[in-house]
Amino acid sequence: MSKYIYKQVMRDYDRDKLSARKKYEKRLNEVYDKCPKVRELDKKINKVGIEVARSILRGDDDSKGLAEELKMINKALAEEKKIIMRKAGFKEDYLTDVYICAKCKDTGFIDNIKCECFNKRLAEKAYDMSNIKEILKTENFQKFDFDFYSDKVNVKEGISPLKNIKSIYSRCVEFTESFDKNFANLLLFGGAGLGKTFMCNCIAKELLEKGKGVFYITAAELFKLIENERFDRDENADKSEILNIIFDIDLFILDDLGTEFQTALTSSEFFNIINTRFIHKKPVVISTNLSPENIVNKYSDRVVSRFYGNYDFLYFFGDDIRILKLTKGNIINK
Repeated sequence: MSKYIYKQVMRDYDRDKLSARKKYEKRLNEVYDKCPKVRELDKKINKVGIEVARSILRGDDDSKGLAEELKMINKALAEEKKIIMRKAGFKEDYLTDVYICAKCKDTGFIDNIKCECFNKRLAEKAYDMSNIKEILKTENFQKFDFDFYSDKVNVKEGISPLKNIKSIYSRCVEFTESFDKNFANLLLFGGAGLGKTFMCNCIAKELLEKGKGVFYITAAELFKLIENERFDRDENADKSEILNIIFDIDLFILDDLGTEFQTALTSSEFFNIINTRFIHKKPVVISTNLSPENIVNKYSDRVVSRFYGNYDFLYFFGDDIRILKLTKGNIINK
């Protein structure tokens, strides 16, 4: 998991602990004002706890027996406290129901083991960081529609678009299922409107559900980000942090490669990104309308070498789904 996301989650826990503490103190003062006897009982309970601790530290011979005796006294005082509060109209958990997660008391850990709420928060934060949170509600493997792909064999490719997309679909599902075991990178290429971006979102959704960090950005946005970060460092702390995330995140998805404006700086930094992620075995998924031949002509030998040596090329072909949807919509509306 991205260190950045981890830090964000820990920061949220710190905020929630502070909020819970304030909430507890406010409620405690309410109880004390209405039930002064509860304040006296709390003092006794605290005193008992101190006596137990002192006995253990002194190493008294009867410390174990004393601890058990004091534990029973403590339990009786706590029960008396509940009765008084209940009679005053307070709920039994009024002073304890202040946490978002009662199990770990908003610390994220139980006996140094991550609470189940921790992984949930990581996943939620990863969703927020993914840049495509809303889109993933409708674009995922479960909603991938094969009906837009013809089952007629494409003479040039020797296979039907339907059979081809099913093979791509299976490879992308396998990519998510073996994400932690087998390092791989994917390059989805083909004409516009064939489902490449949709497939990228399917991959993102699946891995985010597993608590992985995913960051999505278009090539045009990335290259612009690189230019701005270099020339306006003082004013672009957030942009710099985003670039750090791109290097560190579990999965980096770059959409629409080939639509960006390149300079010597951006080209060099682009290679740095894909090369660094390759060295550290951090997967990348790229989509592009460019053909392999156009990729060779457009990018440096270093970039091309990385693509051809370390990426699985998945070729999309068939009819433009956007046009098919528009045609279908017109037919329905007639």
